[in-house]
Amino acid sequence: MGYPDRPGWLRYIQRTPYSDGVLYGSPTYENVGKPTVIEITAYNRRTFETARHNLIINIMSTEDFPLPYQAEFFIKNMNVEEMLASEILGDFLGAVKNVWQPERLNAINITSALDRGGRVPLPINNMKEGVYVMVGADSPFSSCLREVENPQNQLRCSQEMEPAISCDKKFRSQFHIDWCKISLVDKTRQVFAPQEVVRGEGILPDVGEYRPPSDTLKSRDYYSDFLITLAIPSAVAVVLFAILGYIMCCRREGMEKRNMQTPDIQLVHHSAIQKSTKELRDMSKNREIAWPLSTLPVFHPVTGEMVPPMHTDSFDNTNMPLMQTQQSMPHQTQIPQQPNAGEFHMTTFQRLEVNGTLKKGN
Repeated sequence: MGYPDRPGWLRYIQRTPYSDGVLYGSPTYENVGKPTVIEITAYNRRTFETARHNLIINIMSTEDFPLPYQAEFFIKNMNVEEMLASEILGDFLGAVKNVWQPERLNAINITSALDRGGRVPLPINNMKEGVYVMVGADSPFSSCLREVENPQNQLRCSQEMEPAISCDKKFRSQFHIDWCKISLVDKTRQVFAPQEVVRGEGILPDVGEYRPPSDTLKSRDYYSDFLITLAIPSAVAVVLFAILGYIMCCRREGMEKRNMQTPDIQLVHHSAIQKSTKELRDMSKNREIAWPLSTLPVFHPVTGEMVPPMHTDSFDNTNMPLMQTQQSMPHQTQIPQQPNAGEFHMTTFQRLEVNGTLKKGN
């Protein structure tokens, strides 16, 4: 009573609102001889009836009940509230006494595995959190408990294998003990060196009266600081911009160097493709413009006379076949050739037009 919460060594657990609440814990040496009063308040959810009860816990020193040999077991198939039940705890102490066979055996501490950094188990297959139970006795450990310190069992534990303990069958029927997590403490071999505790007065050294800054401080002009802060980054930015502009504009060799390194025939082909592309685009925009240069009158290959185009302005070329024979062509000239002695072959030059494109054939 008189405190906003329970003592730090005392824990409380209640699984569901309708299950029993359990107070458990182990006090420290600082709490010895100081009675702890716990005020418990309960109320009925249906009638809202309230009841109060004061629980007085008297803490006694362990020196009055010396238990120098202590062993801590980890039970995997139990929760802390189940282990705190008098029947379950009595059965466990009976099994340990059957293996250890001391004159006096008591439970010293019971801790949930969650308080030791364990993980909350999955809600499947009725898995439990696990509980650590420390017991103390007045007689040395039995040979069965000493088997845990066997090098072979230590090796099996390091390989995450179950060690071979001869007395495990005496616990297996009700308690599943993880023998790799058991710890044996023999306080008869421990020598505690006394530590001198130097306690301070809890008072800060006297350094005189506190004197706050006066109100008559000189005002400071931050205009120069502002200019410096703004001018330096601006100057750096201008210099970087000038360097970048010089690299991108003044050192650019451009199209002249590209044309000098490009072969002439490639430039001619590129120029011809650009001119033809531009001509076709202009024709697609306006189909009533003059005929392209490729359809204008050309010179006769033999006589040198100007030959008129294949069609007039009113000529409809939509019904014209893609290919025409030599007999149907209006402009054709036969030129005699003499490949061999005494033999003449006639070669015909003709003008063909496919979909408005003028071509020459032979």
